[in-house]
Amino acid sequence: MHHPGTATPERRFPAQERFADGAQYVAGRLTKGTSGRTHSVVDPATGTEVYRYELAGPEDVDAAVAAARAAFPAWAAVTPGERSDALHRFAAVLADHAEEFARAESLQCGKPLKLTREFDVPGTIDNTAFFAGAARHLQGQSAGEYSGDHTSYVRREPIGVVGSIAPWNYPLQMAAWKILPAIAAGNTVVLKPAELTPLTSLLFAEAATAAGIPDGVVNIVTGTGREAGEHLVGHPDVAMTSFTGSTAVGKRVAEIATATVTRIHLELGGKAPFVVFDDADLEAAANGAVAGALINTGQDCTAATRAYVQRPLYEAFVEKTAALMESVRLGDPFAPGTDLGPLISHAQRDRVAGFVDRARGYARVVTGGAAPLGDLAHGAYYRPTLIADAPQDSEVVQSEIFGPVLVVLPFDGDDEGIGLANDTPYGLAASAWSRDVYRANRATREIKAGCVWVNDHIPIISEMPHGGYGQSGFGKDMSVYSFEEYTQVKHVMFDNTAVARKDWHRTIFGDR
Repeated sequence: MHHPGTATPERRFPAQERFADGAQYVAGRLTKGTSGRTHSVVDPATGTEVYRYELAGPEDVDAAVAAARAAFPAWAAVTPGERSDALHRFAAVLADHAEEFARAESLQCGKPLKLTREFDVPGTIDNTAFFAGAARHLQGQSAGEYSGDHTSYVRREPIGVVGSIAPWNYPLQMAAWKILPAIAAGNTVVLKPAELTPLTSLLFAEAATAAGIPDGVVNIVTGTGREAGEHLVGHPDVAMTSFTGSTAVGKRVAEIATATVTRIHLELGGKAPFVVFDDADLEAAANGAVAGALINTGQDCTAATRAYVQRPLYEAFVEKTAALMESVRLGDPFAPGTDLGPLISHAQRDRVAGFVDRARGYARVVTGGAAPLGDLAHGAYYRPTLIADAPQDSEVVQSEIFGPVLVVLPFDGDDEGIGLANDTPYGLAASAWSRDVYRANRATREIKAGCVWVNDHIPIISEMPHGGYGQSGFGKDMSVYSFEEYTQVKHVMFDNTAVARKDWHRTIFGDR
């Protein structure tokens, strides 16, 4: 069993003193949880404790929901322009504290600092700026006379209190994806981050307050999924639940929400195919596969996990990809030369290792397949791993591993390649690699996934939606599609006749 030690001064949570009062952020202030239990945030690169806090219990969830409910009427009544101004200020506060966010995210997740500096934090700031603009463009539909002397139009209105649950792999970005569109549309939010990684969610809520967003609009409760999360989903005053996480837990969220007929938004697991046709640029495809498979140490629901390579390129692709993986530098996330950090925990590393160890009985482990020795042995590190020749129905092909593991399989004709890509219950993301525009276009049309890249894998932008098909869930993050997720539609109908129809009831009931 792993026992966390004490963090050195340079590897402590940058806001340690500010957050000494607790990891619950309710109505604009920090409080301690009331569950009676504490939890540690552990640096996965060193195994040392960097922050300890009191977990939230049901009473904390109730307090946060009450604060959000109290803040809702005033925030919903704020003009779109005023909400936009507040979000622009929010983006500026985030930019001013970008380094603090980057270091906190690296510390709690084990991400290389260059990744959080160049991807996680800038992406969050950009997303905030996008929704600042979107706040002024929420529209219904044009008015018209669709029924005789009546004019109809559609209003889009905020829903109320949104209960959101975010995962541990991208805690800052997931907090942003859930909070920003909701508050831009006039809702208030209670967010439960993963108990492993609450630090940047707390910083995010603190930044919202600093930007002048009213108390109670953004609230954070940090507790376990079973206690705080389920209580939040089932709370009678929560009008919508937005969840990102595993498909198994997403099904549980849906089950609880059904009891109160609460609207749900689910972004769940993925098993992204990476389809390489025989006319593809081999070097570009191999580089894309390594980048797509190893992003965030493979702990990404859109990561490339199943590479299907047309047979003429198969062995060369395996060879090139293995060589590239072997050149990836594992190390301290805060070291400039590090390409790949640890997994989120020793438990997750052991889970990934279990998949690979079982695969040795039916597939070829080309490279990796072990935790590193030496200076990195105390962290939750695992070497980039390439597995070839696994059967299509094997667990490494069908199950979400969530680690730095890529499985490569051959195919012959295009029909087979696309069919194999679709042979999974998931449908979050995919990519197709070809120099032939018609071939690539067919793949984008026929592969069942919410996002299909062509000759690339992994980039996302604020203006475009993110969300899946099948057991990858439903609903969208980012973009105006996400914005509309957090609204409800109302039909308004006017009688345009000059004189009130005092005898209108006779049309329905006749003379009495």
